[in-house]
Parts: sequence; structure tokens; C-alpha cells
Amino acid sequence: MKTTIRKLFLSGILLIFVSATSTGQGMPVYDNTNFISLAKSLIESAKQTSQLLKTVQFLKQQKENIEKVNNVIRQLKAVREMAKNNQRLFDVVQSDLRQILNSPYIKQDEVNRISKSFNAIIENSLEGLDYIDQILSSNNLKMTDAERAEVLKEKELQSKEMVAEIEAKTKRYREIIAFRELQAKINERETSY
Repeated sequence: MKTTIRKLFLSGILLIFVSATSTGQGMPVYDNTNFISLAKSLIESAKQTSQLLKTVQFLKQQKENIEKVNNVIRQLKAVREMAKNNQRLFDVVQSDLRQILNSPYIKQDEVNRISKSFNAIIENSLEGLDYIDQILSSNNLKMTDAERAEVLKEKELQSKEMVAEIEAKTKRYREIIAFRELQAKINERETSY
């Protein structure tokens, strides 16, 4: 009987140990609320990222539009400045050149030389205006707005140089006329004695 009690006692202890370890291992339990909130968070992040990408694309497009507008404004300023310079050229030719050529102190061979030099400047100015008209009105010249603005700026500088050249020539011829007029007065005075 002692052996039977012993066997029963050992079997009970073994049964307690086996049942204790099996209840600790049990079926895993998942917390569905954490998984759902993680999924919601990921979806919200994807929406925000998508919206951010759309915003970046929009800003890039606006930057390109601003650059286009700036280039057009530069072109308009350059064209306006060239128009002003060419108007100055024509005004000088109409008023100052007429006075120079009508002066009695300019010789006939000088009249031809002066006319040719002023005509060359005016022709150069007109060719520049024709070229600018082609640049602005024709898409045959495959240019970006920035390249077109650069060419217009270069032509603007050339027109400023032409104005400076005409003004320098006009000043030089006026000084020649003033010198010859003074010389004539001196010569007349000598004959008066």
C-alpha cells in the first residue's frame, strides 16, 4: 500500500507540474486595438506624404512660372530701353545732324563723310531692331526666355554704345564748328586792321 500511495502522490505532483506549465503557455492573445491604430497611423502618414508631394510639385511649378515672368519682365525692360535709345539716335540725327550739316563751317567733303558715319550708325540700329523683331515674334529661333532675355540685354548695351558714339561724334563736330567759327572771327578781325 505504501507503494501505491507513493505512486499516487508522485502522480499528483507530476500532474500539478504538468498542468501548471501548460496553463502558462496557453494560446497567444493579440491586442487588435494596437494593430488597428497602427494601420490607421500608417494610412494617415501616407495621405500626408501624398499631400506633401503634391505641395512640392505645386511649388516647383510656381517657381518656374515666377522665373518665366521675371524673364519676360527683363525682356520688356530691355526692349523699352532699346526703344528709348533708338529714339535718342533718331532725335540726334534729326536735330543735331541737320545743324551740323547746315553749318557754313563744314566743308562739302566733310558733309559726305559725316553723313556716311551717321547713316552707318542708323543702319546698324535698324538692323538691330529687325533682329529683335525676329527674336520676339518668331519661334523658328528655338530660344528659352532666359536666352532671349540675354540676347536682348546684349542688344540694349549695343544701342547704348551707339547713342554714346553718336553723342561723341556730335560733340566733336560741334567743337570743330565752334573752333572754325572762332578762327573765322579772328581772321575777320585781322582784316579789319
